[in-house]
Amino acid sequence: MRIERSEANPIVVPGQYDWRRVTVFNPAVILKDGKFYMIERTAGSLTPFQCFFGLLESEDGVHFKHVLDRPVIHPEQFGFPYGSIQDPRIVHIEGTYYLNYAMRPCSMNYYPTGLGVPNSSKPDYPDGWGQSPGDWLTRSSIAVSKDLINWDFLCDTTPLDINDRDNILFPEKINGKFVLLRRPEEYVGEAFGTEKPGMWITYSDNLVDWEEPRLIASPAADWECKKIGGATPPVRTDQGWLTLYHGVDADNVYRVGAMLLDLEQPEKIVARSNRWIMEPEAYYEKFGLFIPNVVFPTANVVKDGLLYIYYGCTDTSIGLATVPLEDLVEYILATSE
Repeated sequence: MRIERSEANPIVVPGQYDWRRVTVFNPAVILKDGKFYMIERTAGSLTPFQCFFGLLESEDGVHFKHVLDRPVIHPEQFGFPYGSIQDPRIVHIEGTYYLNYAMRPCSMNYYPTGLGVPNSSKPDYPDGWGQSPGDWLTRSSIAVSKDLINWDFLCDTTPLDINDRDNILFPEKINGKFVLLRRPEEYVGEAFGTEKPGMWITYSDNLVDWEEPRLIASPAADWECKKIGGATPPVRTDQGWLTLYHGVDADNVYRVGAMLLDLEQPEKIVARSNRWIMEPEAYYEKFGLFIPNVVFPTANVVKDGLLYIYYGCTDTSIGLATVPLEDLVEYILATSE
């Protein structure tokens, strides 16, 4: 099985506006009225590394242009004037767009080393911001919209005293309930059934009150030995929910894995490929402004049987890869252990 990278890669790059002059990456993408709409994560500076969400549109899923010359979401509108909003994932359920995102109440300073995780420091913020340990933790939340431009805060989906990222809603209710993937960093050790951060699942009737999460997958292979987490919103197929995830190895290389979850009981894994489906290969996936050797999908769209996979490249730009949906499902089933 071969996933094809777009000849136009990277398809979205930094620049044009002050609020995205340094980096763009890890987007959400959805189809609306035949068009592709992308919500990009951007930053205008590394010191501080405050991130925003911009909105773009495309007729073909490859060539995007901005809908507005300003962000559609600024952290301040959700109560965090110095915060950083990160890693959107989007689904459309019963007439409403639901946007999962991560939020750090205060933005860090970052100093890339070219060797992996950058050095960092905490800026001094006024009005007491940054004085609480919780100001530097990452929470996950949901915003809602009817038009992709005007967004309202709906709820937090995780406890505020832990780092919990990669929260991703399924694109439809299952047995009448909303379903959410999570990746709580602190849920490790014997009591949690996993030695490294893994993927968890939880259910809710109303998006506000969530059941206790259940562990569904832990790191299993060397290429994902450090941690795994959800990547893109699951896609319904005849064989199960196609679920892409990211895995990080001991050298901080980010690769992409794939699994199928049961259609009616998605806490059950139907099949999980025993190797990655994408790893950093192209120059723009190995070298960039921020963390090297990263392919990090956060969006997928199915059109005419083709799966469009949108991913962050070294936390610097946005790439696109495509694969026939049926081929990928068959590959997961054939390589599952």
